[in-house]
Amino acid sequence: MRWIVSVCRRAWRQLTSMRTALVLLFLLAVAAIPGSVLPQRNVSPEQVRQYLRDNTEWGPTLERFYFFDVYASPWFSAIYLLLFTSLVGCLVPRFRVHFAALFRKPPSAPARFSRLPASVSDIAPVPAADVVSVLRRRRFRTVVRVDGDVTEISAEKGYLKETGNLVFHFALLSLLLGVAYGSWFGWHGNRLLVQGQDFAFCNTLLNYDEHALGARVGEGDLPKFCLRMDKFAATYLDSGQPVTYKADVTVTQAGRTSSHLLQVNDPLRLDGANVSLLGHGYAPRLRYTDKYGKTHEQVAAFLPKDGMLTSDGVATFPDVNLNPDTGTRDEKAQIGFSGVYLPTLPSDPSVASSAFPAEKDPRLMLQAYQGVLGFDAGAPLSVYTLDQRQIDAKRLTKFGDPIMLKPGEKGTLPDGTTVEFVGTEQWISISIRHDPGQPIVLGGAVALLAGLLGSLTGKRRRVFFRITPTAMSAGGLPRGDYPGFTEEFDAIVAAVAPAASVPGQVAQTDVKEVV
Repeated sequence: MRWIVSVCRRAWRQLTSMRTALVLLFLLAVAAIPGSVLPQRNVSPEQVRQYLRDNTEWGPTLERFYFFDVYASPWFSAIYLLLFTSLVGCLVPRFRVHFAALFRKPPSAPARFSRLPASVSDIAPVPAADVVSVLRRRRFRTVVRVDGDVTEISAEKGYLKETGNLVFHFALLSLLLGVAYGSWFGWHGNRLLVQGQDFAFCNTLLNYDEHALGARVGEGDLPKFCLRMDKFAATYLDSGQPVTYKADVTVTQAGRTSSHLLQVNDPLRLDGANVSLLGHGYAPRLRYTDKYGKTHEQVAAFLPKDGMLTSDGVATFPDVNLNPDTGTRDEKAQIGFSGVYLPTLPSDPSVASSAFPAEKDPRLMLQAYQGVLGFDAGAPLSVYTLDQRQIDAKRLTKFGDPIMLKPGEKGTLPDGTTVEFVGTEQWISISIRHDPGQPIVLGGAVALLAGLLGSLTGKRRRVFFRITPTAMSAGGLPRGDYPGFTEEFDAIVAAVAPAASVPGQVAQTDVKEVV
């Protein structure tokens, strides 16, 4: 039994050493690399699915070891918890010792000052009160000890170094706490928001394109609000580089409706959530008239694929061609359009890329498909592409030639049905998130910098004076690497007894730490 206790004690000492904490911190940084390189399921599940489809050999192996969910993986959590435990076990004893040292009197003067890195002897004696006054003006902690005719003065300064060191490491501990707290009680979601009242967004999980909730957050914990985009405006340089993105939005929360301006890097701060503007694009509005004369309309968001906002997407009409006499629908007569939208037609129309991101001369190129769109199969489908499995199986085939339309123009399909390009609506992509750990992380970051400055600038040192009725001597001891200690010691001695500054009276050796 005794050897088990001995092994546990030795393991605890090893875990709580600063060397182990540094190793764990390095391992945590290395473990976070896959989370930055590979797509993460809590951020972009669609990218993860695409990566698995493109990498059938390595993808399943990486998924088995949580490389697509790094920050929730057992091995990342283990490193995180070990680092947290190591820091706590290392810092608490150091804090206790440092706190006691702050109230402890400076130690007694050594018997022989000549062994100290800097010393001076045979100085004309001065009153002890004058020596103490000089030292306290320089913010030294002092103590006077009297033994008969001998008066000793011990002074110490430089606890800022150890204080800064402890503040730095406690700040690192608070960063870990802040990140963990934000991971448990935070949440975030992404949404593509099209302009107009019909596309208003309310804060529920079903309305998010992507979302992730913390371990201690449920759907009922989300704040209640609704968001609508009323207008969007963008400005561009002649090169097409965007200068400003501005969206006028209306927010309804707690029964109050208010208008706000949403811009990039200027999030909208609501009660319980922050809304950030990420991107912008166009959503063509198509009007399809089937062979029975019934009109169907859809606004389909197209995703940009280059900096000039050349965008592609799909518009699907699964409920068309309903026979009004029989009430039946030919399931094989469903219609889908795969299209490319050019905000500005280039001078060479054969180049399928927009010449400018703003709508100066817009065109919409459409390819119609007819058949079974695959919505009834039960498998998840992307709203931005047609089901390639249906196309490969010949259940969804091209229907007519590609057509190019201006806003307001109509195109006719082989069966006499028509599709009209009505115009476009603007859309923005927004990120809505709540991270309660942010104030803790911010405070920890500020404290970390302050502690680092204190640790680098603080220099701990001690100065001693011994006064007898006939002479006075002094000695100095730096408690670390302090190249300027000799000059400071000379200045202190000169302030106490100016005669001691005469060259040759101060015996000095190389300044080094004396243990």
